Amino acid sequence: MGLIAHALEAEGIPTLCMSSAWSITASVNPPRATFLDFPLGHTSGRPGRPEEQLEILRDVLRAFANIETPGTIVRLPYSWGEDWRRAEPRETGDARTERSDTPVYQSEADRSAALARFGESRACRGCAAQDVPTR
Repeated sequence: MGLIAHALEAEGIPTLCMSSAWSITASVNPPRATFLDFPLGHTSGRPGRPEEQLEILRDVLRAFANIETPGTIVRLPYSWGEDWRRAEPRETGDARTERSDTPVYQSEADRSAALARFGESRACRGCAAQDVPTR
């Protein structure tokens, strides 16, 4: 989503990404983002808690209005409760793994194409965020 946000921003459309995966969000460096430390798929709150969801939405909109520095990620002050990270992934629906600085490609062809286009030093820095197409 960060790459799409960059393209929209290049057209003059302000964006904000909502995330529950800090390292992924930081690696694509969207123009502005909020982070909620909840299991994946729950970036707007827990199911069946409309009041909490509304508060999260209000905080997201406040962040959208107040972020002035590009690349800022605002951590929202909500807690899922019990340590959901220790639960089995099937219990929370969150099976993410830790990110690393080592580029990972889906295929050797993808790796070769990135290296050919950007060179060894830039092939996966922020997924080549500087190469966002504009009109």
